[in-house]
Amino acid sequence: MASKNNFCSVNLAFLLVFVLTAAVVLVDASADRSKTVQFNVKPGGVVHTFTEAVREYECSFTYASQGGTNEEWLMSVGLSDDDRLFSCSVWRPQGKSYLFFTEFKAELKGTKIEYAEAYSQTAAAGHSDVRLKPEEFVIGDSTVTHRQGKFSAQLSKLTAIGQTRHDEL
Repeated sequence: MASKNNFCSVNLAFLLVFVLTAAVVLVDASADRSKTVQFNVKPGGVVHTFTEAVREYECSFTYASQGGTNEEWLMSVGLSDDDRLFSCSVWRPQGKSYLFFTEFKAELKGTKIEYAEAYSQTAAAGHSDVRLKPEEFVIGDSTVTHRQGKFSAQLSKLTAIGQTRHDEL
């Protein structure tokens, strides 16, 4: 009976190692396609840039803000399964930023922006997303930026999706 228990223990241990190894491989594979990182948005009126990349595609968030103290924000970047779309989202997880943004710009390198949206408030704590007015920001080929004189200084989320320059064989 002891040898049967040892056999089961060895098989169970092998199975556990196999599952853990498979999980590590899956995490590594997804890390190659997407990631979410935390960063601090700093007030003081100084221009700051935060950048993340997946493979050769890169998202940079450049901003200047005033008031309050540092806020924790998140940036998610990801590549679609077919490598045709690259996405970037930058947001304050608490829903609303208390900083006043004097400027912002998101730049996607290696893509042409197909969709972008900016929000003054994000869905959190029972609130829903509140979009910026279309006249408050400009969507270019590779950038999304505030519109001078029209931007209301409120930003809590910015999302952009770009089509990669994927060549067919």
